[in-house]
Amino acid sequence: MVPKIHSKLPLQPAESKAVQNTAAIAIRALAERHHVRYRQTALDVFGSHVTRLSGDDVTLDEPALLLLALRRAGHISSEEAARLHGDYLRAKYE
Repeated sequence: MVPKIHSKLPLQPAESKAVQNTAAIAIRALAERHHVRYRQTALDVFGSHVTRLSGDDVTLDEPALLLLALRRAGHISSEEAARLHGDYLRAKYE
């Protein structure tokens, strides 16, 4: 039996929030500055299938995909990507 993981984050983003997610804006600006767009790879497709078959429902949104593209292109480090993604998720679910 697999234990359930309980998160402090709500299951849905706070949609009533009128404040713009500044981390998402920064991620989009960084991608635009470097002329980076996300392009799905064969490994991405494989990962999606494995995730789906394992029973997980994980879909990356635009800022997360842009971070992945920026990292792949070498414009940000793994540490920078993790920090930006954390900032984005924190603002998204506050």
